[in-house]
Amino acid sequence: MSDEIDPLAIPAGFRVLPMGGDFIGVNGPLYLRHERPADAPPLVQMGFRVEQRHCNPMANCHGGMLASFADMLLPLSVHRKAPEMRNQFLPTISLQVDYLAPAPLGAWVQGEADVLRITRSMVFAQGLVTADGVPALRVSGIFKIGKAFPASMQEGG
Repeated sequence: MSDEIDPLAIPAGFRVLPMGGDFIGVNGPLYLRHERPADAPPLVQMGFRVEQRHCNPMANCHGGMLASFADMLLPLSVHRKAPEMRNQFLPTISLQVDYLAPAPLGAWVQGEADVLRITRSMVFAQGLVTADGVPALRVSGIFKIGKAFPASMQEGG
């Protein structure tokens, strides 16, 4: 039996997150677990498996990839946890990333975030990202409430 992690093994409940654009085309795929239990708040988790192309020379996920992941995790979570924000573009005003531990090659990186506050023009959110269950990033961000997505990009619910 091998101790190697299968880079294609994705935890149960996660599905490929359909996102367009060349950046995700090169750096993805990212995965989403979104559950809406009747008796609890929605569960929104995003993840990816660290591959060689994500790594720095020390075989750990590059901080830029982790920051990019955090910059997608926060607004994606806002979209799914705050119904009034579901179809709003949320450009980043500020992103704070505290690197707590490395995410080594082969690790499953997973994040969850919470909406802290929504004002007339901004959204505040924070989250925690783990690598194989070990806290790796603490993140927070401020996002401007932008224009509504075009009808072709809007989600129903």
